[in-house]
Amino acid sequence: MSLNRIVFLIPTTVGLFAQGLPTMKVLTVDVAQTIAQEAMAKCRADGYKVSVRVVDHANIEKAFVRDDGAGMATVQVATMKANSVMAFGRPSGPPPNLPAGAPVPAPVVPGTINAMGGVPIKVGDQVIGAVAVSGAPGGDKDAACANAALTKVADKLK
Repeated sequence: MSLNRIVFLIPTTVGLFAQGLPTMKVLTVDVAQTIAQEAMAKCRADGYKVSVRVVDHANIEKAFVRDDGAGMATVQVATMKANSVMAFGRPSGPPPNLPAGAPVPAPVVPGTINAMGGVPIKVGDQVIGAVAVSGAPGGDKDAACANAALTKVADKLK
């Protein structure tokens, strides 16, 4: 009789614990590489030589490409843009509450940058990573390349 109770309690207990665990989508290396290649392809088509870094939810690099002719600084700036996305959960760039015309402040978190070009990779509202582009003549152009890549893989981010 007590063995029957134990056999009954084990699945019930496991079921209760499993209900409380969060589920999470994972950025695969295949999707990360596609994002990196698509971002670089968009920037190339626009005439820009860039570096692209793609990180997962833990801010660990999943893919990286540096185009022929992209400057040395683009590598570090792409890293700082990805760090900014993952630190704040929003696209990299100036603080959202910055008054128009005000100078962009220095970043408050070491290893981040207040420059556009880093974009969260999301499944629904869940941030599963970031794509960061550096090297175009302006962060808005870097961000456009990153966003174009995410548009290309939107069907894989569900």
